Amino acid sequence: MAELKITQHKSGVGQKPAARKTLRALGLHRIGEQVVHPDRPEIRGMVRAVRHLVDVEEVK
Repeated sequence: MAELKITQHKSGVGQKPAARKTLRALGLHRIGEQVVHPDRPEIRGMVRAVRHLVDVEEVK
């Protein structure tokens, strides 16, 4: 199963509370931090909600 590598490239400060909570739920806490999650619809939806704050790439 493929995985998604998610990198935070912009701060959550000044964003709406829902966007900040989504970053935390993804496991991101600071700029430059990377996490790997399975490629599932739930994760894709969370990434879509904060797409202006993160970069995503698919890994095997």
